[in-house]
Amino acid sequence: MQRLRGQFLVAIVTWTILTGPAWAQQGSIDGEWRSHSADNGATKYSPLAEITAANFADLEIAWRWDTVDTHLPWSTATGSSLLPARAVFDLLAQDKPERWAEWDGVNRSLTRPSFRALVGTPLMVDGVLYLSTALYRAAAIDAATGKTLWVHDPKAYESGSPPPLPWRHRGVAYWERNDSARVFWGTGDGFLIAVDARTGLPAEEFGDGGRVDLLDGLPRTTRGEVDLLNLLPVGSQSPPMVVGDTVIVGSTINDRALTREAPPGWVRAYDARTGRHKWDFHTVPQSPDELGADTWLNDSWRYSGNTNVWSLMSADNELGFVYLPIGTATNDYYGGARLGDNLFAESLVAVDVETGQREWHFQMVHHGLWDYDLPAAPNLLDITVNGRDTKAVAQVSKQGFVYTFDRVTGEPIWPIEERQVPTNTDLVGEVPSPTPPFPTRPAPFEYQGTSVEDLVDFTPEIRQLAITAVDGFRLGPLFTPQMRSGTIMRPSVGGGANWSGAAVDPDTGYLYVPSVNAHSTIGLSPPEPHETQSTLGYVRRSLSAGPVMPRGLPLWKPPYSRMTAIDMNTGDHAWMTPMGRGDRIRNHPMLRDLNLPALGGDWGRAGPLLTKTLLIQSLVAGGTNGGPRLVAYDKTTGAEVGSVDLPSGALGAPITYTLGDKQYIAMTVGGQVPGLLALRLPE
Repeated sequence: MQRLRGQFLVAIVTWTILTGPAWAQQGSIDGEWRSHSADNGATKYSPLAEITAANFADLEIAWRWDTVDTHLPWSTATGSSLLPARAVFDLLAQDKPERWAEWDGVNRSLTRPSFRALVGTPLMVDGVLYLSTALYRAAAIDAATGKTLWVHDPKAYESGSPPPLPWRHRGVAYWERNDSARVFWGTGDGFLIAVDARTGLPAEEFGDGGRVDLLDGLPRTTRGEVDLLNLLPVGSQSPPMVVGDTVIVGSTINDRALTREAPPGWVRAYDARTGRHKWDFHTVPQSPDELGADTWLNDSWRYSGNTNVWSLMSADNELGFVYLPIGTATNDYYGGARLGDNLFAESLVAVDVETGQREWHFQMVHHGLWDYDLPAAPNLLDITVNGRDTKAVAQVSKQGFVYTFDRVTGEPIWPIEERQVPTNTDLVGEVPSPTPPFPTRPAPFEYQGTSVEDLVDFTPEIRQLAITAVDGFRLGPLFTPQMRSGTIMRPSVGGGANWSGAAVDPDTGYLYVPSVNAHSTIGLSPPEPHETQSTLGYVRRSLSAGPVMPRGLPLWKPPYSRMTAIDMNTGDHAWMTPMGRGDRIRNHPMLRDLNLPALGGDWGRAGPLLTKTLLIQSLVAGGTNGGPRLVAYDKTTGAEVGSVDLPSGALGAPITYTLGDKQYIAMTVGGQVPGLLALRLPE
């Protein structure tokens, strides 16, 4: 089979200026925050400068808003559509309860709506914050006082449990034209909602009374269908992308599949005024003639699915391109039913915003077996490489690479080499790809692969405990295939980088990437005789089966989380600093008397915020009483220059905005009742 590479498959670019703001890659403007990541270029940057290293520690809580999900009528929160799958579980448990104990525990947790994962990032437009909640509601909040202005409840929770991590939503999108302004978001039961931004009432002229059905015409989906895990087939948990008058939506799909058949994760676009369907991008080819169909051997494109954009997208408003970070195909860890490279799984694809036509693509993982989805919005940045001004796009990845391209042509900024990796596996029918792509620059921002040399070595005793812990598991470099005995993957299935992504300084071309040093080991085994519904050769059993150190000791050398600054003009790492001292690790009885450096491990997966003067990141530890805090770093050195305690851990990425002459920082936080917190300097 001829391998499709695609980095040079470039269509003729039409330089059309789309209606919309021209600040797509320059950060937020006018003291507002109109897009999830500040702008369509995902910079997470604001030029605001009232809050500095000198006064950061003086920040105070201006107000707190508690989630409105606590007012849900819980007696109606579980739809009747859950009952058939629940009955299936009960029957299976009678047949072989020990095998289904884990699945049953997952099932019970998924079918009970929870408001605690308030991971959304708010927008701020004209003095109003717009936020989505864990239960797929949206709220408008006064940015000066925290007062609720309106709440819109599409009652998505009545349909059943969304896939794959049900009760969470990352944010909304905003659109305005003339006297009309709307807020858009997708729901867990597969609808795109549009409401009037001023009132929260449905935008009646959009679709069917303010919503369109994202499942309409999507293969292998039936509205109201619930699978064996009590999950709906397709939902949406990340904000849409709005470019001009087009709304582009990704999807979430259950990735704990037991069957080879699954819905494909098409990216779908709609007219922002009317809800008219404009185009679909087929992330899995749908005919033998479509590009990439020959990379799905044995016509496996006919039934394979997932390959969805579950995270955030980015766009170049002036160029008219939307950049799609696409995930893994069904099944995440076993590909015997989908041999071949499986285009466009784990690919970055640039498409025309008006037509959905593919302009260029690059596949980062051929025939993915590690759940190495592209997890974050691609960052758009303008850089100067070897004296040449370049409009670039940088994609951070779970595997710890930054893949960097000319965002017009798709040509790599620095060479990307296909290198030999191990391919031996004991999974019958599996044929791993022998040559995945490796960027030559920048260097990886996180540890990759596993070996005995990577194991923790604080003391000889701890070192021996680590060696014992990994005995019987498979170690190896990045992209070592799965084995029945368990391959230790590093980075873990959570990354490296994840949906919180990276931040860009448009003034310097620096990229700031938070990351985690962790591993995963996936349990795979053939289906049991009673698992008659399974058409997969191997079934995923657990994410937790793997090496465990006694009493919570770390397995690997530190740091356990870090922030890396990369000069994207050269591809060089400018600095790296551990994210926190790691006091929870350092206080272990076997470690507390050792003179250890900063270990990291205090990052909680909420994203970075970049301002004119500071790099800001929330940590889960290290505060005055050991609790969560918000930290400011010097952008040029990585030195910590300020810290302020938080009442509970941050859940979503922070934003910043101004009202009057005051700069605010706002973020969602956890606690018994999660909420939205706003900080500002004292009056």
